[in-house]
Amino acid sequence: MAAPMRKISRRTALGLGLAVGTSAVALPGAAAASPHGPAGAGHARAAVTKAFTADRSTVLRNPLNGWVLYGDTSFPDDFWTSRDAISVPGVEGTVRASDYASTFYLRIAWSRLEPAEGVYGWDTDKDLKAAIATAQERGLRLAFRVVVDSRDKSYGFTPDFVRDAGAAGYETRTGSRSVWSPYPDDPVFQAKYAAFVRAFAQRFDDPGTVDFIDGYGLGKWGEGHSMRYIDYANRESVLRWVVDLYADAFIRVPLAINYHRLIGTEKDWGAPDADSERLLDIAVDRGFMLRHDAFGMTTYYGDWERAYAEKWRYRRPILMEGGWVTTQHNYTVDPRGYETVADVRNGEFDDSAEAHVNALDFRNGETLSWFTGSFDLVKKVVAEAGYRLYPTTVKAPAHVVAGATAEVRHDWANLGWANLPNDLPQWKNKYRPAVALLRADGTAAHIYVDSGSDPSAWRKGAVVSHIFRARLAGVAKGGYRWGVAIVDTTRGNAPGIELAAKEATVGGWLVVGDVTVH
Repeated sequence: MAAPMRKISRRTALGLGLAVGTSAVALPGAAAASPHGPAGAGHARAAVTKAFTADRSTVLRNPLNGWVLYGDTSFPDDFWTSRDAISVPGVEGTVRASDYASTFYLRIAWSRLEPAEGVYGWDTDKDLKAAIATAQERGLRLAFRVVVDSRDKSYGFTPDFVRDAGAAGYETRTGSRSVWSPYPDDPVFQAKYAAFVRAFAQRFDDPGTVDFIDGYGLGKWGEGHSMRYIDYANRESVLRWVVDLYADAFIRVPLAINYHRLIGTEKDWGAPDADSERLLDIAVDRGFMLRHDAFGMTTYYGDWERAYAEKWRYRRPILMEGGWVTTQHNYTVDPRGYETVADVRNGEFDDSAEAHVNALDFRNGETLSWFTGSFDLVKKVVAEAGYRLYPTTVKAPAHVVAGATAEVRHDWANLGWANLPNDLPQWKNKYRPAVALLRADGTAAHIYVDSGSDPSAWRKGAVVSHIFRARLAGVAKGGYRWGVAIVDTTRGNAPGIELAAKEATVGGWLVVGDVTVH
């Protein structure tokens, strides 16, 4: 069988004496040995090489990756108990849904988050506080969509103080209830909502605890369609306003927009609007990633949606939400011929694989069916979806003279169908591969970051090789171990990405081998 192809950077290729004309070169077979020995007289060729083993089954709780568990803003007493002891056919004992997820997502009314002007639910709402606290206790990051439109809701999703201040809006009926929604082009609404979003960001623009924010939230269900305006001519100006509002407020946490074919229009469905792609591109160009809420619905997730996802593949991550509510909808009308809930789950998975999504949903009402009827797909998502990065091989000197330069070669693979979206404007390429000199207790004495390598460029099916040289200035003589990790450069170069290697980590670092500094 032919040997796998390995990609190396142009700089590395030049160092190996290869003629190159592009930024990467593919080499057949195993990684070539570096022609440059590590510094230190008498140790010119002494090196330690470690090959790591791919882990395709462990749940990696990485940002913008894996399963997203949906919360219930009413937070019933049995919310976790119904998800903490799921009986799965063929599995001994029970499983917890949260053990397979990375993120806890709340789709929530503005009126819950700001029931009175300047009073915020994250400080005062005991149910909301409990939902957030218990999710964080389970190691989950948070995500939010703030919805302002009250249609199809049992209470007002925009706070009463907005209407009382003179905002223009309209009433609709949900069953026997009358609910009010604001026009998004009304200046009073925009002023009140802008003040809220800035306060919201002041509390939640923290990538250590928050994974993403849906940065649009207008229209029916916050999906950006079925809009109502004072003047429909304001469609584009409203989109620009809300996109700029969120982008200016959230500078560290990624934002998402629903790539709906009728974004900002007054329609709920129909042929793609001629301006939708251009308007969505405005948001994407401001750093928004993509999400869609109808995966698995063959009609509603059609050719237009697939083409738009392909256009931005590997440039912006995609978040998936399934469209069929299997307890309410007649999913058997789907053109794919679904007959069972398991068929729907397969359709959602197939659409997610085609779109190379970073994250999939455990929605309310749908979560248990993934475990009881499609647990093989739950595990397949863990193994294949999003990104799964690990160093295939690392080679470093076994002996180095203090103050000299150590040359390190590190080869990386991505087992997932998506990429680490390191180049998002909110992240600013903060994740980088690095090596460390580890003390006997596993703490890092010195960390050396390879800022010339970009994890967002690592794709499934290729091993990418990098060489960089670290100067060991100020290193005390003695014995250490080399460690390797992907670090978060905004957090003191602490390991920031869980790696898909079977070997155990020490303080987040995979151990390469021993090194002596002379």
